[in-house]
Amino acid sequence: MERTLIPWFELPALHLGPVTLQFFGVFAAAGVFLAVRMAARAAAARGLDPRVVVDYSVWGVASGIFFGHLFHLVAYHPEELRDPKRVLQFWEGLSSMGGLAGGVLAAVAYFRAKGVRLSDYADSFAVGMAPGWAVARLGCFAVHDHPGVLTRFPLAVEFPGGPRHDLGLYDALVLLALSFLLWTLWRRRRLEGRLLAVLALGYGVSRFLLDFLRARDLPYVDARYLGLTPAQYTSVLLVAWALYRLAFRPHPGGGQGRGDGAAGEPGP
Repeated sequence: MERTLIPWFELPALHLGPVTLQFFGVFAAAGVFLAVRMAARAAAARGLDPRVVVDYSVWGVASGIFFGHLFHLVAYHPEELRDPKRVLQFWEGLSSMGGLAGGVLAAVAYFRAKGVRLSDYADSFAVGMAPGWAVARLGCFAVHDHPGVLTRFPLAVEFPGGPRHDLGLYDALVLLALSFLLWTLWRRRRLEGRLLAVLALGYGVSRFLLDFLRARDLPYVDARYLGLTPAQYTSVLLVAWALYRLAFRPHPGGGQGRGDGAAGEPGP
């Protein structure tokens, strides 16, 4: 009898007095912390002010949660809008693509208000975002909230009812690979000013393809529009922006890598 590599598991909630922590939230918080720390260290290593990254992160996280929840309701499960209280329950239902959009909007607004060039910090954000996102995706894997179709693939998880792809795990593996690629490019000073485009291209392509493996036979599944999930449409936009940035928007020089401390390396 064939066996899957990964058995089914359920991680218990953490009870700290009156506070109950779910493992998804623990991984998400750890991912944010890692992303901010690595981006700040990468900025400092290129002679940029790391406090800009840290100060922005508060606004970026808040905007990401707001838009992530809103995108989840509007695009993935509009039926939940019948209950107006769901709009305020930010802890129930978050879309990573909506969160990404919220973070981008917050970054544009914050850097413009501060009079700082966002493009100078783009590579630092890429170096931090990929591993932080990977850790957050491990939280999705820990709670199995991205089930895929039934399969006998060696990395399948033995879900109740049969082995399935677990797309939280696959996303985390892709992002870990992208983290290594981006760190290598950053360290060798390749594609300076365009590492966010590399991240957008790599993740956009992988997410578009992986979403074809999402389950359709379970009670609570992602909405489809003309056969594609909302994340797949967002992935198309990510890939289009990345190709444009890589092909037609070479980094003009300027702040990236021109200050003191350019020889350092980011780290957790």
